[in-house]
Amino acid sequence: MFDRAAPARSDRTFEAGFRVASHRSILLRQLGDVDMDLQRNKVTNLGLALATIEGRVLRPWQELSFWRCIGEPNARHGYLPGLVLVHGHMASSAGGGLCQLSNLLHWLVLHSPLRVVEHHHHGYDPFPDSGRQVPFGSGATVFYNYVDLKFDNPTSANYKIHLWLTDTELRGEIWADRLPPVSYHVHEEGHRFFMRNGQVYRENMLWRTAHDRATGNQVACELISHNVFPVLYQPDSSVVIEPETIH
Repeated sequence: MFDRAAPARSDRTFEAGFRVASHRSILLRQLGDVDMDLQRNKVTNLGLALATIEGRVLRPWQELSFWRCIGEPNARHGYLPGLVLVHGHMASSAGGGLCQLSNLLHWLVLHSPLRVVEHHHHGYDPFPDSGRQVPFGSGATVFYNYVDLKFDNPTSANYKIHLWLTDTELRGEIWADRLPPVSYHVHEEGHRFFMRNGQVYRENMLWRTAHDRATGNQVACELISHNVFPVLYQPDSSVVIEPETIH
């Protein structure tokens, strides 16, 4: 069940003069031995899904729910079979691949004054890094319709979501009608692989710092998450796997 928070709606008349955050991610990546047709289908799925979120404006205390915008991503709505990860196992399902969009939205929100209301980790490290642009563990998994990504606007400003595809990338931006007084940066600490009872795990901690735009001084620092996830592949030999220790 979705809650009753006021939903963000599209508004073509809204003028947002300040870009607050931007990000891009590669559309087609070779993920182990996964069939590339599933990656190509994912691009179609992303195009359908982002069209439902593009242009949405979050006015003060309005909320955006990933699934409330998109609805059920099934074949009847034009979605193709794409890659999904279910309980650590790879499979294909209509609408697969939409986590790339939820990952991008989550990363954008972390770099803005918008507030994450509901977020779920992927729970596994399924593939070796391939062109990774953001720290491990910073994504947001979604599964229709009960594993959602939600964020709201706890400020007095108005924020607009801008999403689009190029030939090679998924791109996104958050714009506002006034420039926030602080900027945000997300970084990781304590990244490592370690062994526990014969299973390799990957660990890190994600921190978000806020800096005053006028002075550049750090004004806040918060721990976003402490990630410890099982690894579903054999890490490269260059990775040092430590014995388990408590961090």
